[in-house]
Amino acid sequence: MTEALLAAGLPASTLRDPEPRYLEEPRGRWQGRAAAVAAPASTGEVAAIVRACAATGTPVIPYGGGTGLVGGQLAEGGTPPLVLSLERMRAIRALDAEAGTMTVEAGAILADVHAAAEAEGLIFPLTLASQGSARIGGLLATNAGGVNVLRYGNARDLCLGIEAVLPDGSVMHTLSGLRKNNMGYDLRHLLIGAEGTLGVITAATLRLFPKPAATGAALMAVPDPAAALALLRMARARIGEGVSAFELMHRTGLDFLREVGPEVKHPFDEPPEWMVLIDLGLGQGQSPEAALEDLFAEAFEAGLVSDGLVAQSEGQRSEFWTLRETIPLANRRIGAVSSHDISFPLAAIPAFIETAPARLAAIGAYRVNCFGHLGDGNLHYNVFPMPGRSRADHEHERGAIKRALHDLVHELGGSVSAEHGIGRLKVDDLERYGDPAKLAAMRAIKTALDPKGIMNPGAVLRG
Repeated sequence: MTEALLAAGLPASTLRDPEPRYLEEPRGRWQGRAAAVAAPASTGEVAAIVRACAATGTPVIPYGGGTGLVGGQLAEGGTPPLVLSLERMRAIRALDAEAGTMTVEAGAILADVHAAAEAEGLIFPLTLASQGSARIGGLLATNAGGVNVLRYGNARDLCLGIEAVLPDGSVMHTLSGLRKNNMGYDLRHLLIGAEGTLGVITAATLRLFPKPAATGAALMAVPDPAAALALLRMARARIGEGVSAFELMHRTGLDFLREVGPEVKHPFDEPPEWMVLIDLGLGQGQSPEAALEDLFAEAFEAGLVSDGLVAQSEGQRSEFWTLRETIPLANRRIGAVSSHDISFPLAAIPAFIETAPARLAAIGAYRVNCFGHLGDGNLHYNVFPMPGRSRADHEHERGAIKRALHDLVHELGGSVSAEHGIGRLKVDDLERYGDPAKLAAMRAIKTALDPKGIMNPGAVLRG
């Protein structure tokens, strides 16, 4: 296959051996395969690679940081694909502080984008646990979320334009950064969230925002998720758009950290059953500490909170966030039987959390760690074995668990893919719960743009 690709124009200088890192995913559930890996250094090389693949009918899997959790970055079966890694395309092409824009190549690591923005007194607000390895192209391809969606939106809301190589090898240039542009279909939003099935994003113009003059955070113990939602409404009524993040955590997450690490500072001597992490970003002359203390006092009077800690320094705020962001690491050490990235209308969240345990009990006995971005309705509802057992003991129950919980999500008007995408893991779910007319339109678009079906085949839509 490699010889045929070279003969069709694939640049030999881009080829690499398919090292194990290109064929693995974070949860260790799938092992990919590849005929070769190509790592281009420019959009022109990406275009040449895609043209060669189109000419030879070779499947292409775009590869960013490899942090995806639904198998979109690897294929176990079918014709061995060419893995197209964007890791060498990391340049920041332009930064316009006055316009609040930054144009970066798709291989730029999110943490580096953060640093470049902060050097100009600005922020790029997309923030998630894998920001040290996740790359901009993959984040846009999956329309990543993270902790600041409540205030700033998902990845697509933070992107003003893209450059992309389409399945025939042509290059689409829409990097102008215009806030208003009604020149026909907005193909930017078609490729964002398409998980590499309609083309390869090679660069993007991103939105930057002023860095808040003052930041603060608090952990508050709440009796239940319904009280957490009432507290969210109170916080937004009091503080408005200053509320940057509003995270829900269950004590199981803290118990897991005590059980398997990583070692972190635990804020409560006795962890509450439920707690929220509230993060604020305010303007000059405003005090996050005072705003959070006033919020706590009002919420305490209303019976919405029973205990709380307001960060008194940036270091303590960082400790609160470290606690939240290490919970997924503890989850991996325990080993989830089944993990669920789900979203709801906010009012439906308490009903799901109340009803789901009975659905699980009909299948077996498990521990559940429920946490996530309550402010935008996104929960991570992860099911774990009881102490003394492993996820391997329950592998035969995994499908039934997923089906039971996803059926309940659908009944409550939610989505079974909130921020991780469809990948290959959730193709069946998309077919089961997706709107038929939408699915038909998606297939028509895929056929029109990628008639040979070479772009990430088997991801999102069944191959």
